[in-house]
Amino acid sequence: RAAILSGQTAEVEPMTGSSIMSNLANAMCTRCRGGFGPYEKMVNSNGELYHEKCFVCAQCFQPFPDGLFYEFEGRKYCEHDFHMLYAPCCGQCGEFVIGRVIKAMNNNWHPDCFTCHTCHITLADTGFVKNAGRALCRPCNARERASGLGKYICQKCHQMIEDKHLIFKSEPYHPYHFNCRNCGKELTEVARELRGELYCLPCHDKMGIPICGACRRPIETRVVNALGKQWHVEHFVCAKCEKPFLGHRHYERKGLAYCETHYNQLFGDVCYQCNKVITGDVVSALNKSWCVQCFACSICDQKLTLNTKFLEFDMKPVCKACFVKFPMELKKRYK
Repeated sequence: RAAILSGQTAEVEPMTGSSIMSNLANAMCTRCRGGFGPYEKMVNSNGELYHEKCFVCAQCFQPFPDGLFYEFEGRKYCEHDFHMLYAPCCGQCGEFVIGRVIKAMNNNWHPDCFTCHTCHITLADTGFVKNAGRALCRPCNARERASGLGKYICQKCHQMIEDKHLIFKSEPYHPYHFNCRNCGKELTEVARELRGELYCLPCHDKMGIPICGACRRPIETRVVNALGKQWHVEHFVCAKCEKPFLGHRHYERKGLAYCETHYNQLFGDVCYQCNKVITGDVVSALNKSWCVQCFACSICDQKLTLNTKFLEFDMKPVCKACFVKFPMELKKRYK
C-alpha cells in the first residue's frame, strides 16, 4: 500500500520548518523527474516520491484504488491489470490464482481446486498419478489399475494385491498384514475369521469349528450337512439356479445338489406321450418312458399298467381288447 502524504505534514525525522522546505525543494518525482511545489501533495511509496497524478497504473494509467498496487519488473500495476497480465487462471474454477500456484497437467490451479478426478481429495500436498488425461490420487489409480486386471486392492496399504488375497470382514487384504490371534504366526490366504478375529488354519482346526463347503469360512450359526460337507444355510444352493434350498428337498448327482425342477430338466425321464419331464413314478415299456397317467391304450385310451396285457402296434401300446378288433390282415402282419 502507498501512503498519500502532504509536504507540509510529513515528517521523517525531527527538522526545523526551514529544513523541511529545503529538502522538499530538492525532491523529484520518481516518474516524471519533476519537482514539487511547496504545498503540493506527494505520494511516498517505500521511499519513492510521486506527484499524485504520476502515481498511476503502468497499464491503464488510473490511480490505484486505496493505494494498493502490484509491482513487477520495476513497474506498478493495479490489481485488475496485474491479474490480466501476469496472474495465471485456475484450470478448475477459472479464477485468477493469487499466492500459491499448483502447476500440473499443463495447467495452473488453486491448491484447493487441484483434486482427484474420482474421490475429489486435494492433491496439492499428496502427489498424484496421471491416468488417461486425469489426475488421480494414488489409491484411486491403484483401484482402477486393479479393476482392469481383475485384481483386488488391499484395504490396509491401498496397493494392488498381486498374489493371493485374504478376506477379513468382507474386505480384501494382503495376508501378511495380519498375525494369528492365537499363535502370532504371520497369516496366509487360508486364514480363518472367527468372531471378528483371524486364526491360522491349524489353530482354527483345533477349535472344531465347521467350515462352509462353499465360502470356506467358519459356520457359527445353523449348519447344513449334505454331500459329505457342511454349509451355511444361504450357501447350500442348487447347482443350476443357485437358489438356496432353505430346508426344501434337494436331489444329488455326481457330487452336486439340484432343486427338483432343475434335476428333472437335466436328468429326469421325458414322457413319450406328453413330452414332459416325469416328476413322479415312471412306467418303462416298449423301450420308452411314460407318465403313469399317460401310459394308456393308443386306441381306446384305457389306462394300462405293467400288469395289464397289451401289445405293441406302430410303436405304441394297444390293449388286448382293441387288438382283437383289428382286421385280420393287420393281425397277420403283426404276427
